[in-house]
Amino acid sequence: MGGKKIKGRKRHITTDTEGNLLHIEVHKANEHDSIAGCRVLEKTHKKFRSITGFCGDAGYRGTAKKHVEEVLNLAFDISKKIKESFVILAKRWIVERCFAWANNARRLSKDYEINTRTSENMFRISMIRISLAQMAKDS
Repeated sequence: MGGKKIKGRKRHITTDTEGNLLHIEVHKANEHDSIAGCRVLEKTHKKFRSITGFCGDAGYRGTAKKHVEEVLNLAFDISKKIKESFVILAKRWIVERCFAWANNARRLSKDYEINTRTSENMFRISMIRISLAQMAKDS
């Protein structure tokens, strides 16, 4: 689970442990991560019933963690800072890597889209393109 702010909007994504996109939601930036996270996590769980838990950063503690544990009856692991310096946290790095890959797409480098659904679909298209490129490289 991860969220990235872009010019008045926020992107929240959920991925599997391999970095494959499960769900994305784009919304206005005036909504807190923890509240928007509830909606994103619930939609992800409805699509993928086999999910047994979620991981997220400190922005999702509180409301989102409580919602997942009490309403969805799933585990929610919050990644904690290990040191004050930069340290790669393996699970969190998967989501950050997806944002970095997607932001290489011209249409996602800035927020060109008027409609948030169009922005979500541009992100999906970017992730499909990345997946196809990786499959071609592996074969």
